[in-house]
Amino acid sequence: MPNSNAKLHSNHRGGREASRRELVSRSLQSAQHCLENQDFGTAYAHYLLVLNLAPELKTTVKETFQFTLFKWAEELDSLARIQDLFNCYEQALELYPNDEVICNSMGEHLFRMGFRDEAAGYFHRAVKLNPDFADARENFYRVANWLVERWHFVMLNDARRNLTYLRAIGNAVRSGSSSVLDIGTGTGILSMFAKKAGASFVYACELSKTMYELARDVVAANNMEREIKLLHLKSLDIEIPKHIPERVSLVVTETVDAGLFGEGIVESLIHAWEHLLLPPKPKNQDISAGDYGRVIPASATIFGMAVECKEIRRHHRVGMQEVAGVSLSNSVQFFSPTYAAAGSEETVEPYTTEKLSRIPGGYRALTEPCQVMTVDFNNLQELKSLAARKPWKLSLPVTEGGVLDAVVVWFVLQLDDEHSLSTSPSEETCWEQAVYPVQGLLDYSVKTGDTVMMEVCCQDCYLKIQKISSLPSECGMDFSDRDDMLSLGNEAELCHALAGLQTGTKQDGSPPVCVLESTEIALLNDVAYHECFKAAMSKVLLSLNPSKDLHSMDVDGHGSGINLQEHQNKSSLGVDPDALYILDVSEGFSILPIIAGKLGPVRAYSSVEKEQHQAALHVIAEANHFPKETLEFWLSHLEEESVVLQRPKSDKLWSIIILDVIETSGLIQQEVMEKAAISRCLLHSGGKIFPQYVLVYGMLVESESLLLESAVQGTEPTLGFNIAPFINQFKVPVRVYLDLSTLPCIPLSKPAELLRLDLMNPLLNSPSREVKIQICKSGQVTAIPFWYHIHLDEDHSLNTSDESSHWKQAAVVLDEPIPVQVGDELVLDVQHHKSNISITVKR
Repeated sequence: MPNSNAKLHSNHRGGREASRRELVSRSLQSAQHCLENQDFGTAYAHYLLVLNLAPELKTTVKETFQFTLFKWAEELDSLARIQDLFNCYEQALELYPNDEVICNSMGEHLFRMGFRDEAAGYFHRAVKLNPDFADARENFYRVANWLVERWHFVMLNDARRNLTYLRAIGNAVRSGSSSVLDIGTGTGILSMFAKKAGASFVYACELSKTMYELARDVVAANNMEREIKLLHLKSLDIEIPKHIPERVSLVVTETVDAGLFGEGIVESLIHAWEHLLLPPKPKNQDISAGDYGRVIPASATIFGMAVECKEIRRHHRVGMQEVAGVSLSNSVQFFSPTYAAAGSEETVEPYTTEKLSRIPGGYRALTEPCQVMTVDFNNLQELKSLAARKPWKLSLPVTEGGVLDAVVVWFVLQLDDEHSLSTSPSEETCWEQAVYPVQGLLDYSVKTGDTVMMEVCCQDCYLKIQKISSLPSECGMDFSDRDDMLSLGNEAELCHALAGLQTGTKQDGSPPVCVLESTEIALLNDVAYHECFKAAMSKVLLSLNPSKDLHSMDVDGHGSGINLQEHQNKSSLGVDPDALYILDVSEGFSILPIIAGKLGPVRAYSSVEKEQHQAALHVIAEANHFPKETLEFWLSHLEEESVVLQRPKSDKLWSIIILDVIETSGLIQQEVMEKAAISRCLLHSGGKIFPQYVLVYGMLVESESLLLESAVQGTEPTLGFNIAPFINQFKVPVRVYLDLSTLPCIPLSKPAELLRLDLMNPLLNSPSREVKIQICKSGQVTAIPFWYHIHLDEDHSLNTSDESSHWKQAAVVLDEPIPVQVGDELVLDVQHHKSNISITVKR
């Protein structure tokens, strides 16, 4: 009987195994059949069944499963079935927990949906699984810039700043402030300062998931995980006793930006005083520090001055009356987003930031520095009154004549009675300054004795400086008494009203307003860029329409195009047999289609998206007497906006396609080579892509600044605390938005051509190249800055490192400096992968 039972069980097992194999086989066949019919959802379900029933097939079906997953995920994404999409990825990662491709794809979906913290986690996991997986590595670098802003590295490398905070916090704790709350802890360094000084209870809050997890690792690495309680919360959401047991005696924070208030320090301290801090020290009473509340920093003083600065001017004011033969004067008023009177919904901050000590071309002070305001962070009523305070007027006497380009603001942070930090442009500081560009005046020139006037207020958590204008000395105002400057009399008010006539408030009949990004304004001011495109387009159009006389081409800016009047007459009749088609798909605001329209019978298509930008281009076209058919907006002709590159008409091809190849940041645009491949198929014989090819140039430099801005340099700047290994996980090898003309560096080699990217002839491209570089000066190679020569054709090119260029430059920062001597030769391995350039030094 026992033998009979064993045999029966064996038969059962054999039957179940046969059934399993048959079900797996049928499911695999069904999955393949579904894939052939592009039924990816059903195919995915079959593969899930197969892999659960037959785990031994994981390796065999892995690639096909990945393909099915990604196709089904695309379909779910298009149907907005987001939860189903994530469920599929979670199921896939249960089956393949160590698959870097699936991790990376999950991260890409999360990033597109705005979940940057979560996306970073998957990209980071994919890189750890396979450090050589280029797609995941590049995705992680891209998201790292969002998650851990680059100023964290600069500040942590600022030993003076760290030491000043350490001493101020130490003084407070040793005087009796034994319970501490660190608001916006970042890496946790201020909390660790408090604990090192002997605080009994230390709490720290951080809203960013990435920074919270980083702080948790840092605190643990410094053996303080049991002594510092980390909260993944906004300070406004902290409750007693839910999160911390009782009110604390000290709040430490550095939630300040270049404009002081931009990170919400006022709001968070009002809440802290009302809900988290002990009451402030009563006046004229001698009580223990542990029995009252206080804040570090204790106070701040904000300073400002008016400056002349060509670099600020060219990014915020269009200075051209005419660009490559296209008249701009009196047709449109252009403003950057910082100009509050323009009423742009996109305005977030009322200022930009610049490190004035490194701004190209420098700056010139037109006034003496003036105190704008003070704020006491230990006075609750003063903090509350800031937002409610009415705008007040501020006047700065002009001490040196020049062009009024901006009001620059900085502050002194008083941590306590003994310790302070200054963000002044004249100080060696890790801070940038807040810049309020001057816009909307009829005349920007000022002379000694004039007065720069403005309104100041604190609104929406920002320091706002607005209605900036100049008052001529002829108004006869007397500023001998400095105390009167903040409260002007009737005469001054009258003069200010007269000066207000200069402000850019739109009056009836005035030109329409168009708000552009500062980089778009710099592009409009880039004369060489537009003249180069004009000449190159003229050359192509003439070669495609040789019957037209060269002299009628508007190449030098004096002609009127290829018989423009005749072209207009034909257009009005709806007959334009000679029209050539030009498509501009460069990003942002571009007047290249209008420049093309002056060159002859063309149909120029712009790809600008914003209605305000389209309206501005229409106005400019009308002001230049173009027929309506000359300029059209390409996106309005497309059924599917995602497929921008297609024929102008079923029976037509393009004569010129203008691609945006280089980002203003100094990097190559994403998918540019893929766009070029499509564009080549859409050109008729003799048609061209602009640019036709790009040469990448670079050189070797020694730059301590780039090292400090890219990674924390050991434990010395962080005063012995172990932070570098953790935050340096988020360092990126390429620094962007650089100005090589002012970058503190020592060139160790001459510029060399590193790579060629040919958009017209892909056979000339190579994904990798080795370049030998001769050392011309001894030192340590720390970085490789690079820039581009953009060739529209063999005769017309643009250099992105030129002083007038709207482009910035970029640099690869090496992990370890390389000592070199004059005459040495280094070999660079240059690789181009999916629009990303990597440069490594071969030892």
